[in-house]
Amino acid sequence: MTATPKAPPVHHHEEDTSRGNAVSTWVKGQYALYILLALLIVATITRGSIFWGRTNLTNLLLQMSIIGVVVLAQLIVVLTGGIDISVGSALGLAAVVAAGLFDGPSVLLGLVVALAIGAAVGAVNGWLVAFRGLEPFIVTLGMLALARGLVYAYGNGIPINPEAADSYARFGQSTLLGIPVLAIIWLAMAGLIAFLLYRTVWGRRVYAIGSNVEAARSSGIPVKSTLWSVYILAGLLVGLGGWLFLARFASGTSTAGSLLELEAIAAVVIGGARLSGGYGKVFGAVVGTVIFAVIANLLSLLNVSTFLQDAFRGGLILVAVTLATVQIVRKRKSTSTPAAAH
Repeated sequence: MTATPKAPPVHHHEEDTSRGNAVSTWVKGQYALYILLALLIVATITRGSIFWGRTNLTNLLLQMSIIGVVVLAQLIVVLTGGIDISVGSALGLAAVVAAGLFDGPSVLLGLVVALAIGAAVGAVNGWLVAFRGLEPFIVTLGMLALARGLVYAYGNGIPINPEAADSYARFGQSTLLGIPVLAIIWLAMAGLIAFLLYRTVWGRRVYAIGSNVEAARSSGIPVKSTLWSVYILAGLLVGLGGWLFLARFASGTSTAGSLLELEAIAAVVIGGARLSGGYGKVFGAVVGTVIFAVIANLLSLLNVSTFLQDAFRGGLILVAVTLATVQIVRKRKSTSTPAAAH
C-alpha cells in the first residue's frame, strides 16, 4: 500500500509578502494622488468653507464633466502611441453646430448632431493616421486649425444661442441625488472606457499596439482598423464634450474648447500614462482631470490673475512630465536588475 503524497505546504508568508510588495509598488506610483491631496489641503487651509461649499463643489463637478470626457478621448489615443491636439477645436465645432443647426430646437437633437460632428472629425483623423500612415501630431494639428476656423466661420465669432436654450440650461443644472447629471455622464463614460480597455479584446489590442505596433501586427492584430476605431471613439467622446458644454452654458461660443487639448494631454500624463503608448489607466486620467479642475477652481477663489493661472498650469505640466519620466526610469531599472543578476 503506497503512501498518499502530501500536498506541498502553503507559504502564507510568501503570499503576504508578494501582496505587500504589490501594494507598496502601487502606493509609490500614485504621485498624482499625492498632488491632489496636497491641493485639497491647500484649498482647505486657504478657502475651506468656500471651497467645500455646495455651490462651489457643484461648479467644480460641472467643470470636470466637460474636460473629463475629453481626457478620456485623449487617453485612448495616447495608449496607441498617438496624440490628438484637435480635441479642443473639435469640441468647439460640435458645440456651435449643435447649437445652430436647425436653430437647435431640442436637447436630444443637439446630442445627435454633436456626436456626429465628433465622430466625423475622429474618422478623418483616424483614416489619415491608420490608412495613410501620417503622423498623429501633424494630422491633428491640421484638424485643429480646420475645426477652429470652421467654428469662427460658422458663428462669425458671435455666440450661438439655440432655440432650446432654456431646456439646455435646465438639463445642465439638473442633479441626481445631489450630483450634477453632467458629472454622472462623465463618470459613466469613464466606467465604459475602463470596461472596454480592461475587459474586451479591443482593449487588449489597443495596449498591444501602443507597446509595440510591429509585434502587434505580426501577431495578427488588425492594427489599421483598431487605430481607426480608437480615433472614432475619441471623436464621439469629444462630441459628447461639446454637447455637455452646450448643456452647461446654453450657448455655443467661438472660444469653446480653446486650449483644452493642452489640459487634456497634461491630465493624461499626470495620471501616469506614457506618451510613447502602451501604458495608462482610466483611474489615473480621472485623477488628472480632478487635479486640473481643482487648480483652476482654487486659483479663481484666490483671485489669481488669468496669466498666472496659465503659468501654474504650465508648471504643473512640467512637474507631471518629470515625475512620469522618473517613474519610467525606475521601472526600467527594476526590470533590468533581476535579468542582470542572472
